[in-house]
Amino acid sequence: MGLLDFLFGGNDKKIKGYLNKGAILLDVRTVREFNANSLPKSQNIPLQELHHNVEELKQMNKPFIVYCESGVRSAKAAKFLNLNNIDAINGGGWRRVQSILAK
Repeated sequence: MGLLDFLFGGNDKKIKGYLNKGAILLDVRTVREFNANSLPKSQNIPLQELHHNVEELKQMNKPFIVYCESGVRSAKAAKFLNLNNIDAINGGGWRRVQSILAK
């Protein structure tokens, strides 16, 4: 776990709890980054496009675990989603989320 994951990522128990609630993995990296390395069953909406997808995300009626490369963009995205009444947590970097999924 890197320093940025520690600072911006949620704790493992919280992430596992969200997974148990059927949370959707939301990757807010660029399409290029997502295509290079992505987690199974995750969805990609780049941070700069997130505001265009608020209503679509609300309609899913699920919580979200948001991740990116380091945890900085996902922190911004989770905060934005929460401000729009969408249940979301910052998972941090994709490698961290990947390691939690593997446990």
